[in-house]
Amino acid sequence: MSVLPSEPVPGFDDLSLDWLRARRSVKWHRPGPRVLPAWVADMDFPTPPVVVAALREAVDRRDLGYPDWPDGSPLRRAFARRMMDRYAWAAPSDRVREQTDLIQCLQLVLHLATGAGDAVAIQTPNYPPFLATLATMNRRAVPIPMRDCADGWCMDPAALDTAVAESGCKALVLVNPHNPTGRVLTRAELEEIAAIARRHDLLVISDEIHAELAHEPHRHIPFASLSPDAAGRTVTLTSATKAFNLAATRCAVTHYGPDRLLALRDAQPPDLYGAVSPLGVIATEAAWREGDAWQRDLLTVLDRNRRRVHQVVSTELPRLRHHLPEATYLAWFDARPLGLGESPVERVLKEGDVLLVGGSPFGPDADGFLRLNFATSHAVLEDILAGLVRALRPGPSQ
Repeated sequence: MSVLPSEPVPGFDDLSLDWLRARRSVKWHRPGPRVLPAWVADMDFPTPPVVVAALREAVDRRDLGYPDWPDGSPLRRAFARRMMDRYAWAAPSDRVREQTDLIQCLQLVLHLATGAGDAVAIQTPNYPPFLATLATMNRRAVPIPMRDCADGWCMDPAALDTAVAESGCKALVLVNPHNPTGRVLTRAELEEIAAIARRHDLLVISDEIHAELAHEPHRHIPFASLSPDAAGRTVTLTSATKAFNLAATRCAVTHYGPDRLLALRDAQPPDLYGAVSPLGVIATEAAWREGDAWQRDLLTVLDRNRRRVHQVVSTELPRLRHHLPEATYLAWFDARPLGLGESPVERVLKEGDVLLVGGSPFGPDADGFLRLNFATSHAVLEDILAGLVRALRPGPSQ
């Protein structure tokens, strides 16, 4: 089944299994020595050299004391520059606040802007920690199902409008680009959502952490950039961690559109929600300032890999429903047509020695679905796909 890439990409296709299995992070450490992990959303690729150099320089100069940031970290200006350079969005830097990760960003905004029992709309399927956050914080999740359309996954604005009206939602958690389906919402779709938010006075909490992983010809559009009204009701959450593989640096940003919410945030005790690490700020600045060449190579590899996944699934497992993702390094499969009679995650692990995720943690009606992380080398991806096919290929009687 293996088809060699026409041009292996140095630094991305020369990963050894020994090096990967020696990692102490959860993706490769937890599954054990026999299993190939394609579950948690970490990439297998080494940290970008420009980030390593920036961190090493800070450590070599023994500069690990308290930072001198009287007006907030340099991330505030770095975020504003990145948004202007990438998306022509003039995001005021004085409305940016630092947090340790995106989940904390979401939890803080929900804590400040909503109360126990309040309804919050959210696309489903969705990133499991977001759904778990709503449950743990006693916010009533109002699922807005993504529809499986002929040419990809679709968000249904009419369903959103009806659900918000009937449930009295205070907020919408909008994940765009979407995890796990990989959809990139178009300007027309975003404008429909913005009209609904304006009509129902919704706070929009826009998770845009996968923005820089959109594949050609798709383009990410920051929700807050749509109009002054959208800007004034949107809280944007993002980080360099997904697009540059920096999860361990624990660094994210929140851009606050609503004046009242920003004032409420700044009225909190300054260290109540923790403080971002200076090393995380250094890593993020280096990635955003000097990492574009590395990221171009990354996107070349991810584009090739997403097409390879789609090719193998379409030819070897034609009943496994799948759309070519428009962004991210995640593939979302509907295994229900296979009629397995058991969890497809368990089947793939047992018969294919490959660890994926899926099912109910992604929301209602997600049983029978699988998510596969294809951010790895060509050789490792081929082994993952071989395990997937081995586990899910129909037998003679099927």
